[in-house]
Amino acid sequence: MSIPVSRIFPLGFPWETQDPFLFCVYHLDHYPKGNNAMEPAVSLEGRNLGNDFTLKDGWRMYHGHTIPGFPYHPHRGFETVTIVNKGFCDHSDSLGAAGRFGQGDVQWMTAGRGVQHSEMFPLLNTDRDNPLELFQIWINLPKADKFVEPHFKMLWHEDIPLVRINNTTVKIIAGNFKGTQAPEPAPNSWAANSDHEVAIWNIHMDENEKFDLPPASAGLKRTLYYYEGHEVSIEGQIVKPDHGVELISDAEITIKNGGEKSHFLLLQGKPINEPVAKYGPFVMNTQEEIQQAMEEYRLTQFGGWPWPHADNVHPREKGRFAKYPDGEVVER
Repeated sequence: MSIPVSRIFPLGFPWETQDPFLFCVYHLDHYPKGNNAMEPAVSLEGRNLGNDFTLKDGWRMYHGHTIPGFPYHPHRGFETVTIVNKGFCDHSDSLGAAGRFGQGDVQWMTAGRGVQHSEMFPLLNTDRDNPLELFQIWINLPKADKFVEPHFKMLWHEDIPLVRINNTTVKIIAGNFKGTQAPEPAPNSWAANSDHEVAIWNIHMDENEKFDLPPASAGLKRTLYYYEGHEVSIEGQIVKPDHGVELISDAEITIKNGGEKSHFLLLQGKPINEPVAKYGPFVMNTQEEIQQAMEEYRLTQFGGWPWPHADNVHPREKGRFAKYPDGEVVER
């Protein structure tokens, strides 16, 4: 019988992933109060604005100059799944779609043949701090789907199933957990075919709890990321926070938590098993296709940018909403 835990490794920035996942980054920023323009209400002196990835005073500006976040940039050949547990993200894209989401919402975007988007973090609270907790996960698209039409989808937190077992909760963003099915992913996603057994679960365990992670099919790639807590035992092996654990996919895994609450992200899926060529925001199968993507972006800008600013944000008073490319607006 194989050992259920195949590898334990430290988490960097971003986190190491396995096929079909390309990338996973965890943002935890303790932003201060905002001003009326949704900017940090403190001095930005001493920061490398435009490329601020140094954790100073507990937060970063990333590529933002006035509001933290990621001004417009292109993607091709994969999908982004953005989970915002705390704070808010303002989305704008070259399809004309937009949204403000947070407090547990998830955005699923298929870049396909090419799209530009911006992801900014408006600091809406002027009377208190603005903590942000966000995961962004990149899922590869197989060669057959690299050039599908771009697609934008919201999974509102009210619609995402939450399963409670004793004092452990499992938020099912993708996949099926013990018969409870996540919302439908984007239609051309690798996750849209249930045979691929793609799972994205956010697991929260209370202190001194025990939780059995159910087995899936053999041959999947399954990684458990331990990002908050003090210490857990996984199949008898002690694991500290800020570590990833590669698991044998068809084994039941027993997790025993220590004396503090513990939080995990689980990524699982059948590997695509195709060559991967990456250059920044482009993911194709060959270097020639990367060169083609860069040239096409230079010529077309993937449809251009219909918004007034590269770091577009929505009005301060706006609540959670999504505006889709066909003009439909959903407010939550």
